[in-house]
Amino acid sequence: MLLFAGLGNPGSDYAGNRHNVGFMALDAVAERHGFSGWKTKGASLIAEGRIGTEKVIAVKPQSFMNKSGGPVADIARFYKIPPSDIFVFYDEIDLAAGRIRVKSGGGHGGHNGIRDIDRHLGTDYWRVRIGVGRPEQVIPGSQIDIRNWVLTDFMAAERDGWLVALLDAIAGEVDRLAAHDEGGFMSRVAHLAPARNPAPKSDTEDKDGKEETV
Repeated sequence: MLLFAGLGNPGSDYAGNRHNVGFMALDAVAERHGFSGWKTKGASLIAEGRIGTEKVIAVKPQSFMNKSGGPVADIARFYKIPPSDIFVFYDEIDLAAGRIRVKSGGGHGGHNGIRDIDRHLGTDYWRVRIGVGRPEQVIPGSQIDIRNWVLTDFMAAERDGWLVALLDAIAGEVDRLAAHDEGGFMSRVAHLAPARNPAPKSDTEDKDGKEETV
């Protein structure tokens, strides 16, 4: 049995944020592979399904990003899933928008969701890092603060372009991940959804003034 955890913040206000791309990835996987509907279990939403020969529990913590560790650890303990069979999908500002990297272990890189999971699970789980880029890379000349950046929505050009292609590729090739063919998964996703430069101008307002949930 495997555990797929997607990181994000709960609620409609955050649904389109860059910080919620982990939720988006799990939604795409669950839909493609016919998982059960999402249901509440403790402080999470979970869905169950099969990918290849593996049973998979998908989990979206509902405790806000910086408190993700407890809910993920609770589900892992309930189903007796070891860290080596846990994959955490989350946004990465230090990867160009549209790129993906998979790695076991490592540091949290300043990501508070990963920091909290490390606190509850240790570091020996799989990190599926989904690049959302830095503001100056996506919008040349941008001065948006990083904390505000991850709490802004993807632009329409991204949602209709590289983002939908990337999520579709992740869902389509996730059987390789479930088989622990992490290299094959990364290679196929990169082939199917090559990273592209998004539009140079934002068509959405920045969502300033929110409490820190990063």
